[in-house]
Amino acid sequence: MTRKLTSILSADVKGYSRLMGDDEQSTIRTLNAYLGIMTALIQQHRGRVVDATGDNLLAEFSSVVKAVECAVEIQKELKGHNAGLPENRKMEFRIGVNLGDVIQEGERIYGDGVNIAARLESLADGGGVCISGSTYEHIESTLALGYEYLGEQSVKNIKKPVRAYRVLMEPEEAGSVVYRRRKDDPGHKRRATLTLAVVLLVATAAVGIWNFFLRPSPQPEQVPSDKIQALELPDKPSIAVLPFTNMSEDPEQEYFSDGITEDLITDLSKISGLFVIAHNSVFIYKGKKIKIAEVGRELGVRYILEGSVRKADDRVRITAQLIDATTEGHLWAERYDRELKDIFALQDEVAQKIVAALAVKLTEDEQKRLVRKYTDNMEAYDSLLQGLEYKNRYAKESNVQARQLYERAIDLDPEFALAYGLLGLTYFHEWSLGWSQDPQSLEQAFELAQRAIALDDSLPEAHAILGEIYLWKKQHEQAIAELEKAIALNPNDADGIVRLGNILNWTGRPEEAIGLVKKAMRLNPVYPVWYLWNLGHAYFLTGRHEEAIETLKRVLDRNPDFLPARVYLTASYIELGRHEEAQAQAAEAMKLGSQTSTEAWRQRLPYKDQAVLDRLFDGLRKAGVK
Repeated sequence: MTRKLTSILSADVKGYSRLMGDDEQSTIRTLNAYLGIMTALIQQHRGRVVDATGDNLLAEFSSVVKAVECAVEIQKELKGHNAGLPENRKMEFRIGVNLGDVIQEGERIYGDGVNIAARLESLADGGGVCISGSTYEHIESTLALGYEYLGEQSVKNIKKPVRAYRVLMEPEEAGSVVYRRRKDDPGHKRRATLTLAVVLLVATAAVGIWNFFLRPSPQPEQVPSDKIQALELPDKPSIAVLPFTNMSEDPEQEYFSDGITEDLITDLSKISGLFVIAHNSVFIYKGKKIKIAEVGRELGVRYILEGSVRKADDRVRITAQLIDATTEGHLWAERYDRELKDIFALQDEVAQKIVAALAVKLTEDEQKRLVRKYTDNMEAYDSLLQGLEYKNRYAKESNVQARQLYERAIDLDPEFALAYGLLGLTYFHEWSLGWSQDPQSLEQAFELAQRAIALDDSLPEAHAILGEIYLWKKQHEQAIAELEKAIALNPNDADGIVRLGNILNWTGRPEEAIGLVKKAMRLNPVYPVWYLWNLGHAYFLTGRHEEAIETLKRVLDRNPDFLPARVYLTASYIELGRHEEAQAQAAEAMKLGSQTSTEAWRQRLPYKDQAVLDRLFDGLRKAGVK
């Protein structure tokens, strides 16, 4: 038996017993026909049917996007077939989709991951799809769908409540998120009884955590509908690297093609003469049919790189083509067939071809950094790429799995600097996101980042992690120096630029932070909500309260449960003398908190000037906080 993280689709027929009671033969014929349709669609979406007994069907997918796409396509296809049947003979399936950990034994899968999918299925409407919170977090800005947040559901044989969403499949609902709170939710009642003073102090604590978020919010969040409208081209050659398509026969190799894409983005981002769109803004196009000209307009770039990866045994084939989005003309195209051990040289060659095609001049340091080799051990590199896939899921369980893969990479190559840096990141995530109470987690992250830099001082990732840790140690100047070094090594790192702005906010330089956040938003047009939070925080600190209010409201539009936005919105309203609105925001904040120590958070928050913290709490007291 082995454990793995996978996407599970569970389906059954609504009212199956009634249909069988009315006409067994017709029901069985329709059921067999519909199961055949579903099986074909599952195979088309690179899934496999695990079990099909009676009216139940269980399938798994290596890609959560493919699982939800398949579920929606099944319902649309079956709806068409049902249209030709009498009302009392229509057969509607309910579908649940979950991303979770399972145990595999032979061809069978077991465990809570499967059980949760089955419980979600029972929450779905006939002809509908219900997904878990873990699923939603991975597809919210990827698929052209809407979602209704059903709250935390207590389901049979599962210890913790499960966040559930109903998928809205109509085109006019795409991009929307509908929230509803259930009055009988015991968690909601419990939160509403907490005192306002404690809640707002917890909110301040959350500010610190969110300032270093390396992921989208775990609470419902969506990309704004007007996210990217025909952006103006930069004054330097601009490029977006679209996710390379996995052409391997094994869908489990998806992590490898995604890793190659990320490596190319990172390589090109290190070139100061290029303007390179960030990773999460291009990955919204993964698996979609696209038009090059439209992508160019949406992301505000002139050039698009797209390609494919096929990996088999110790060979790899990569195709790549560089396209001018303004004319849709091809500037360069190439196919490479190489041994896997030559993968770094191959990536360097692709990057060099792009630089030459765009006539970009490299500095001497950039030329050295572009021709790099992370490790001679291909098995260690493969483990690191698998670890990246788990890291990007940003969940407690997948963080542990990423750590194990990075540790394996280090065992295979003890000089693998990037693996040490990413291993340190798992400990930083564990500490900053509250997944562990171990006070040594931050120190372990610190030591591993230092080890990575000792092995390779040119790693921007390691300098960024070290800078964030220095901030939490309240060593502000060291924090700034490390983030500035990270950005010098990777001038197009949008997340790093926002993190530097965040440190400047805490250090008393919010005016500079505003410019940095806006620069990052242009590099990463489909930016996560924590970019907006940092901008709103900076506006508050500079006394630009009207702009702070507008920005923080946008944060809450995308995530109504984002506590820090409620707190600083309250304080901004007080600064403007709008007491009723301040009290309303304070009341909303009261519903979201939990207990903690006031003095502990005061000691932990990394404001360089404690007068800023006093100013914040003075405003909160005026809003009625005792």
